[in-house]
Amino acid sequence: MIEINKRQDIRKMDVEQLKSWLATHGEKGFRAKQIFEWIWKKSAHSFDEMTNLSLATRQLLNEHFLIHSLDIAKQQQSNDGTIKSAFKLFDGNLVEGVLIPAADRMTACVSSQVGCSLTCKFCATGYMDRKRNLEAGEIYDQVVAIARQAEGSFKAPLTNIVYMGMGEPLLNYANVLESIAHITSPEGLNMSPRRITVSTAGIAKMIKKLGDDEVKFRLALSLHAANDVKRNQIMPINESNSLDNLAEALNYFYKKTGNRITFEYIVFNNFNDTLQDAKELWEFTKRVPARVNIIEYNPIAEADFKNTEADRLDKFAAFLEDRGVSVHVRRSRGKDIDAACGQLANKEAA
Repeated sequence: MIEINKRQDIRKMDVEQLKSWLATHGEKGFRAKQIFEWIWKKSAHSFDEMTNLSLATRQLLNEHFLIHSLDIAKQQQSNDGTIKSAFKLFDGNLVEGVLIPAADRMTACVSSQVGCSLTCKFCATGYMDRKRNLEAGEIYDQVVAIARQAEGSFKAPLTNIVYMGMGEPLLNYANVLESIAHITSPEGLNMSPRRITVSTAGIAKMIKKLGDDEVKFRLALSLHAANDVKRNQIMPINESNSLDNLAEALNYFYKKTGNRITFEYIVFNNFNDTLQDAKELWEFTKRVPARVNIIEYNPIAEADFKNTEADRLDKFAAFLEDRGVSVHVRRSRGKDIDAACGQLANKEAA
């Protein structure tokens, strides 16, 4: 028979559970706080690093626990400075994360699932199978690794985090929120939740749950069309989460949290880039307090969509701005290394 390693990942325990476990093994309860500081504040990946614990305590932990860490399997740097990393997980699966450098900020784009189940037609990850959810520690580790890249390559601290990589964050709700708790906690990385944005394709009941949980981070909706017929064509999730349902959920979220929402809107050539489309988007922004990020499309091999022409994009943005909508046009970053929005697909793992 194959011997099964019964050691569990210590990062799946909370501090009270660990304190109780330590007590049953003759250890002082305060050791739990020390261990958690090593794990979540100092980002330790081995018990041998925990030098304020006795050798006997470290051996005890090694006998019963492990820490599922990730490694950088491949790293690429774009001509514009963007760094994409393929992170190898403890079970051999790969996810991708991206460092997006700018003059005024350093942004980490992290993944929440291995693959995705939502099959959005314009997104490379949507053509992959969803293999599993990421654990909270695996999401946290992406942030730590990308923060080190920011310091190492640009001598600047990480300032922002976007959950816009592989996967749908709200289908991995518990682990995503737990990862954010550790990232924002004073006992963790101590980042402001206002510097974190979670992006969803639009799952109404989970958006309402975010409101009930009164989260402090920001929320972005991948909208891409402001009428149901077009949105159904490119985002099958819309068939069970219509724009009416999403508007209701987003307003509920806004009333509960006071956090303004961002609409992400990729402009596809001759699909959703007309002034009629802009008018529909403007009408939708009147239903939900939101600002709009207009995003250049980044072509993928699996789909025939193309980015809109520059003058059409400018007219689209101007139509919204003239009507008082807060608009930001987001230019592609990392396109030459398939690190741009919608391009993450783990080609190395194919």
